[in-house]
Amino acid sequence: MKSPLLSLPGAVAAEGVDEGVAAHYGDLFREQRALADGTGFVDLSHRGVVTVSGEDRLSWLHLLLTQHVSELPAGQATEALILSAHGHIEHALYLVDDGETVWAHVEPGTQEALIAYLESMKFFYRAEVADRTGDFAVVHLPAGSIAEVPAGVVVRETAYGRDLFLPRADLESYTRAAGPPAGILAHEALRVEQHRPRLGFETDHRTIPHELGLIGTAVHLQKGCYRGQETVARVQNLGKPPRRLVFLHLDGSEVHLPAHGTEIRLADQGPDGRSIGFVTTSVRHFELGPVALALVKRNVPVDARLMAGDTAAAQEVVVEP
Repeated sequence: MKSPLLSLPGAVAAEGVDEGVAAHYGDLFREQRALADGTGFVDLSHRGVVTVSGEDRLSWLHLLLTQHVSELPAGQATEALILSAHGHIEHALYLVDDGETVWAHVEPGTQEALIAYLESMKFFYRAEVADRTGDFAVVHLPAGSIAEVPAGVVVRETAYGRDLFLPRADLESYTRAAGPPAGILAHEALRVEQHRPRLGFETDHRTIPHELGLIGTAVHLQKGCYRGQETVARVQNLGKPPRRLVFLHLDGSEVHLPAHGTEIRLADQGPDGRSIGFVTTSVRHFELGPVALALVKRNVPVDARLMAGDTAAAQEVVVEP
């Protein structure tokens, strides 16, 4: 869905999966600084919005998600995954329950497949699933923001800020009073700095939660069965994941950032060395310069010098080897 905020002065449309909202509004670093200082907002109205209502909503979702939600208090934010039978990540949900309805925002374009799966698992449970993307827009207020939230708007509050499920009809009028807009690129730069993985960027068809450090944040180890739990338990108790998420400091002299999927090699092996991983997200950060997240093989030494394509890179550990 194309956001009306693309008509704001300086707005440059994002491409790819984030198409429909602004990549930036003319000054990427200023927008990052504003978010880091707790001012402004990010238009995330392209994200899918899914609700689950009914008496059994929490107990039912508890059976399907990786997170413990059967007794989720109203207003408490959480995040959860849906895994394949082999434990690979298929969906990521960012949740809050308002006392009557569970609200979740998901990656753009994934809501239909998510809803289809949920509907297939309803059986006799008293739960109603709905796609509310056409009615509600997600707006992000950064941590520290003092922007007012309209009465009745559902809010998902985390350490990184507040996600508002705003009636789509109110998007333009609310954001006029919410401070300076920041584009999705500024939001992504802070996400990378915070080492927060994103579905479809830090994941591929074989990613398991341990590789991204999601145990504890999106995966609860003391809850009942769910699809893919055997893989989670086996890796947790008996082994290590085959890959691990790392944070990369990239050579700032390079003009271009390595794109998603760029192969990573050990610098000592030269351009003909074997691939040991790939770049998942690369950004230009207003303080750190060019940085990235990447997935590398677990046994890559933590002090190894790396090459992301033609760009030299130094790694910081996110997930322990």
